Amino acid sequence: MRLKIALSITTLAFLLMAVACKKDTATPGSNTASTSQPAGNKTAGPLPDNAFKALLAYKDAPAKLRAGQKETVVVRVKNASDVFWWARGGETNNNSGNQFYLAIGNAWLQEDGKMATNMDGRMGLGKDLRPGEELEVPLTITAPTTPGNYILEVDLVQEQVAWFHEKGSPTARTNVTVVR
Repeated sequence: MRLKIALSITTLAFLLMAVACKKDTATPGSNTASTSQPAGNKTAGPLPDNAFKALLAYKDAPAKLRAGQKETVVVRVKNASDVFWWARGGETNNNSGNQFYLAIGNAWLQEDGKMATNMDGRMGLGKDLRPGEELEVPLTITAPTTPGNYILEVDLVQEQVAWFHEKGSPTARTNVTVVR
């Protein structure tokens, strides 16, 4: 009887060691892959269409600015897709310029929604984002030089690929009064 118990304990110990020592052999992109490693191609390239899903929100948006005033707004960026986002477009990015980088940028719209200026502030994401993960990004903006009521709009872009709103993702908007 003691021999049977000893053999059972030894067998159990070997099974536990085998399970503990087994390496994750799941292939990248499979449903069983470890969540600590991103799936898919690690070289820089365009995101798939289903990755262009973000939730953007202002932490504290200004209600009033002076004409031409520079201000830093903090934008919360959340990866609302099921795709890992590389901040640089891939684990490695050997492309010239910022091609495939992820960044936030803003535009100023008139009250009626027409574009006042579409090239103002731009700031790259400071880290990669897993699905559901978020981070706060400081964005320096410059108020329009003509006083009036405007809409400050922020969107995410994969540089030289597409703005997220072009793929159906919502932007963050807030009303701003510009005074002299």
